[in-house]
Amino acid sequence: MTDPNAELSTQLYLISPLDVSGEFPQRLERALDAVPGLVTAFQFRVKDIDQHEAARLAEPLQEICAAREVAFIVNDSIPLAKRLGADGVHLGQKDGTVEEAREELGRGAQIGVTCHASRHLALEAGEAGADYVAFGAFFPSTTKQSEHRPEPELVEWWTGLIEIPCVAIGGITPENCRPLIEAGADFLAVSGAVWNGDEVASVKAFAEQIAAS
Repeated sequence: MTDPNAELSTQLYLISPLDVSGEFPQRLERALDAVPGLVTAFQFRVKDIDQHEAARLAEPLQEICAAREVAFIVNDSIPLAKRLGADGVHLGQKDGTVEEAREELGRGAQIGVTCHASRHLALEAGEAGADYVAFGAFFPSTTKQSEHRPEPELVEWWTGLIEIPCVAIGGITPENCRPLIEAGADFLAVSGAVWNGDEVASVKAFAEQIAAS
């Protein structure tokens, strides 16, 4: 992921709620426009629907992201990312390999890998050619359950050693994000903290914490 606002030490990686129907496209526009340049990636995360329906739901969201130069990343599914011509894919540990994703999506695709709390998995992902690694969950999350609970020191270790960007994920809110920003996280992956309330106020609150760090 590129950093169009280099002065921002940390940027937001926005993850969709499971329900992206109805008024969600308008909410996404408001969130992305709240602080231009703060959100640099959007992950399309839907479950238990077929590819045709997923593609229908993705289309307006993809257009909104493209108009703002926000990377449109598909969660878990290399085939769906390929069908949509997405900017990239985010892989869990059971969703295929970086090599498979690169072969299907091309050299320009942005490929991220969930690494939980594991230095080993992150180094493996980096060696395989991942464009970013994701550590978490740092805090209890209502979006996705995880038994992994890394400390901010993991982010600090990674960013001090490796140039590949890292994403911090899991229950992150404006109230608890400061240690992750100060540890050097390139991106904060956020979902519930934005979509469970006023998306504009939430994005602005994250921006205030980042600016103050």
